[in-house]
Amino acid sequence: MRILPIASGKGGVGKSLVAANLSIALAQSGKKVVLADLDLGASNLHLILGVRAVKQGIGTFLTNAEIEFEEVILPTDYPNLRFIPGDAEIPGMANLKSSQKAKLIRKLRTIEADYIIIDLGAGTSYNTLDFFLSSSRGIIVTAPTLTATLNAYLFLKNSVFRLMNGAFRKSSPAGKYIENLQREGTPLQRVYIPRLLERIMEEDPESYKNFARSMANFHPMLVLNMLEDPEDGKKAARIRRSCKQYLDVDMEHLGVLYFDHLQEIALGSRIPIVAYKPQSVLSQGIYRIADKLIQKQDEGESPLDLMSLEESYQVAEMEAEIDFEAKVQDMENLLHSGALTRGDLIDTIRSQQYEISTLKKENQLLKSKLLKAAENGFQI
Repeated sequence: MRILPIASGKGGVGKSLVAANLSIALAQSGKKVVLADLDLGASNLHLILGVRAVKQGIGTFLTNAEIEFEEVILPTDYPNLRFIPGDAEIPGMANLKSSQKAKLIRKLRTIEADYIIIDLGAGTSYNTLDFFLSSSRGIIVTAPTLTATLNAYLFLKNSVFRLMNGAFRKSSPAGKYIENLQREGTPLQRVYIPRLLERIMEEDPESYKNFARSMANFHPMLVLNMLEDPEDGKKAARIRRSCKQYLDVDMEHLGVLYFDHLQEIALGSRIPIVAYKPQSVLSQGIYRIADKLIQKQDEGESPLDLMSLEESYQVAEMEAEIDFEAKVQDMENLLHSGALTRGDLIDTIRSQQYEISTLKKENQLLKSKLLKAAENGFQI
């Protein structure tokens, strides 16, 4: 059984849509899949799946001792796929106690399935980080925008600090050093991790070894979502370089997914895109990622070597080119069929040009802020 937590540093990048559609794609391949909504406090995954009657879920299980965990694992309309709702309406679900969190992780690990897909909330709360780190193979979903890629990087940086928290006992020299940094008012986000680890290795070799063991089992994977053109796909390599240079974390690239307006129609109909239009470019991208995960499971979960990691990024860039050509072909087919008028095409282009212009302005603003922050000694 493989647990695949799916997280993002920022909301609005399509994380839940990826989780739902990927679960269905894996189930359609014959794998037994359970999809769990752990976006506690804002659970809405049942709407994407089209599950209308949700009477109980994780919140019910954690707050009612009479409810067994198996009772909140619901069947769906999709063969081989079961679903665990989150219960957003129960107060306090966004702030689980440590005992509740540990209990839930234990229960998830007892489920009989090939895959447990966990949809996590956006951001870097301790609950989200701990659920993400409950597996060595979590998936980060991000988009090509500067804010989304930056937040994906910051999510991984917070994950590394969370691993430190587990590896450094409070009474150890390493634990006391981190505590002193915080007491002095030094924000951990400004700490340059490689330099920090050099200091820890010198002053507390045992804690450093504990952390190194945790990091050796940390192998996050990347999905770049909401692409508009092949150039967007190159943003993944930049995220990878930042993570490798500043966090000593290397990520495998699972693949790219293009933005598709059909997704909005499918969501409005409460039908996942792989069921609404399985032949769409977006759906084919989801199936491609599912195939890669199945291949990894068949070959074993050993970390990829450097050459294979490099290849995963090269393959993803090639897929971005292929998918873009397919999107253009779909547009041309619609135009020639009469389903899409020239006016519609012009409106689409204008809309995209406006979005690109807005993003350029946003990037310029953020770049100026980053330069000012760098001048003030801030490091990311």
